[in-house]
Amino acid sequence: MSIPFWCVFIAALLIYLAKIPAAKAMSSEAGGYDNHHPRAQQAKLTGMGARAHAAHLNSIEIFPLFAAGVLMAHTTEMFGWWIDFLAVLFIVMRVLYVLFYLKDMHWQRSLVWIVSLACCLLLMLSPAVRWLLISGLS
Repeated sequence: MSIPFWCVFIAALLIYLAKIPAAKAMSSEAGGYDNHHPRAQQAKLTGMGARAHAAHLNSIEIFPLFAAGVLMAHTTEMFGWWIDFLAVLFIVMRVLYVLFYLKDMHWQRSLVWIVSLACCLLLMLSPAVRWLLISGLS
């Protein structure tokens, strides 16, 4: 399996790893984890629990962009260090994103979010860059 595909797998795992602190916060509330109405309980979280839940939701939101970018690069046979670099950089930025969210480091979180979004968009644009390079050379 290629490095970008491994990164898609890791990105999927990060969605659920980001939820762990939110689930712990829900469990520590009076009455414990409400498995009958977890979304209502999540809506009432504050502090780090609320930030963990927000990081989890943001991880869900960005995953399709990243997966699409990797698939677009793969199906157009875009391989090499640039695609690998973008995929790995995305994962590093997403790990930092969750950590910065949990620690309430807001501007750092926003910065790594922008970089991770740029990775997705550059992966999506990689076939266009290849086309420009090939058509420019002919």
